[in-house]
Amino acid sequence: MRFALLGDHPDGIDMACALAECGRHRLLAYTAALSTEVLARLGGEARRVSDVEEVLADPAIEVVIVAGHAGVRPAQLRRALQSERHVLCVHPPDQTPEIAYEAAMIRNDTGCVLLPLLPEATHPAIRRLAEFVRRKDGDNSPIGAFRMLEIERGAQGEVLEGIWIAGHKPSFPGWDILRTLGGEIQEVWAFAEQEELREGEPVLVAGRFEQGGLFHVRLLPHERQPKWRLTAIGSDGRVELLFPLGWNGPAILDWRDAGGEAHEEYWQQWDPWPVLIDTFEQMVAAAPRSAGETPALRWQDAIRALELDDAARRGVEKRRSSLLEYQEATEEVGFKGTMTLVGCSLLWGVLLLLILSVWWPKLGFLIVPLIVVFLGLQFLRYIVPSVSDASQKRR
Repeated sequence: MRFALLGDHPDGIDMACALAECGRHRLLAYTAALSTEVLARLGGEARRVSDVEEVLADPAIEVVIVAGHAGVRPAQLRRALQSERHVLCVHPPDQTPEIAYEAAMIRNDTGCVLLPLLPEATHPAIRRLAEFVRRKDGDNSPIGAFRMLEIERGAQGEVLEGIWIAGHKPSFPGWDILRTLGGEIQEVWAFAEQEELREGEPVLVAGRFEQGGLFHVRLLPHERQPKWRLTAIGSDGRVELLFPLGWNGPAILDWRDAGGEAHEEYWQQWDPWPVLIDTFEQMVAAAPRSAGETPALRWQDAIRALELDDAARRGVEKRRSSLLEYQEATEEVGFKGTMTLVGCSLLWGVLLLLILSVWWPKLGFLIVPLIVVFLGLQFLRYIVPSVSDASQKRR
């Protein structure tokens, strides 16, 4: 497939290079200044374009990688989706979840693939650790029933995304890993030295999972080495996953079985981009996906991460935990929410008209038309999806 690169975020560049190097995709245009080395990896045939609209006006481009800086990324995402292209978007797409909700709605209308670039949870060592944590029958797990997940994450630079941008709401890393290991997060709390997030300062994040179990994360910026340690603690023991050189470096998993015998598994340095390419290609081949099919990585993961970012930032500012109530960002949910607001307004309107009709009887005749209009809007719920499905089939 032919694709375009908007921006120069490192994750976007790595994904573009992986697409070009796999031989099944070709870069046609890019908008930011790229080094000679990167251009060589991209094939050297693409043209540089200064205007995003010029890129999106090219009918030959089928896929867009949204990788602009934080200030322009939301607008790039919206325009790329509106142009009815498949989109790969650097995370986070924005500081708040609103643009992610809007993107999900547009994606549902166009039927195109929308995939966040969240590579960390694709690591096979993370997937292996999840087998110990997510087992429903604790008797079959070396650690027994899952109780707590501890993560220590140190980086040579800043850990929080965007913390260095003045006035920017920073983003917390690793929500996708927590959800991969423990499932949906029900309650979250974050604590910093001050009632705001600052550069160079450590942050503590804690909470509990919806399916049971707690988590505790220590984010340590400006460490000597980018070291990760993940420990799953159960009723009968623990299993530890260590990344001595950071998440995409070598990984070591060790635990003891019920007899006390030590076990160890080892992974070499990890390149996540081929896995994301395979996921993307499978989603394109299956689009629109069947109702009961759930891909390993989806846009809902980006939405959840932004919602949890909001909750964690509130925890730092308010010094309290936040309970999360999740809703799927779908057209049906949006329609139900809108109809709820319209229905409440209608009830108040009917009550007001009944009162005013005592003095002006003609106002009472407006009640029936209002109810008919509301019922007509409800009927659209059954008409619009059929029209949408028909348009998808024509595409």
